[in-house]
Amino acid sequence: DLIPTTFKLDQNYPNPFNPSTKIQFALPKSSFAKLVVYDALGREVEILVNEQLNAGTYEADWSADKFSSGVYYYKLTAGDYTVTRKMVLMK
Repeated sequence: DLIPTTFKLDQNYPNPFNPSTKIQFALPKSSFAKLVVYDALGREVEILVNEQLNAGTYEADWSADKFSSGVYYYKLTAGDYTVTRKMVLMK
């Protein structure tokens, strides 16, 4: 596997989803990575990743069985890099 050259957070797949989705992200260097899901009001609902990771490409799964339909956001923080994307849960 090639080491990614930039931090990257992909759009979740599938989107809209029910009941689970995959979120891929890439780290160009070893970083403490945190991937958190928030509801539409900005409340933290689940932490998917919260650990030191080596450079590489990763995939996190979010199972939203216990959550209601609607818009959710997921945010990746790694080093100085932060990005947020939107996803839709349709039940």
